[in-house]
Amino acid sequence: MKHFLVDIRYRVPAEEMAEITREHRAFLQEGYRRGLLLYSGPKLPKTGGLVLARAESLAELEEFFNDDPYRLHDVAEHTFTEFDPVFYQPFLAGWVSGES
Repeated sequence: MKHFLVDIRYRVPAEEMAEITREHRAFLQEGYRRGLLLYSGPKLPKTGGLVLARAESLAELEEFFNDDPYRLHDVAEHTFTEFDPVFYQPFLAGWVSGES
């Protein structure tokens, strides 16, 4: 299992994205249901958002985010950074290993 930080950067002011943000959050629910996402939320100030994710490959995660309403409406760009979670809270062991 590979782990990623997804950095989402808005291309338009956050105030212009209210409806698309609702669509985006509904989209993220599918990622949580599939076990791809651990947590997500907006940056402060609201210039984008961050997502902690896991997938079998970068290609799998990119394919998932291809359907993000932010990308479909061309209002944000996504950057994927793979990392190796060496240290983590014990309650995350199953998620980090891919067992849960």
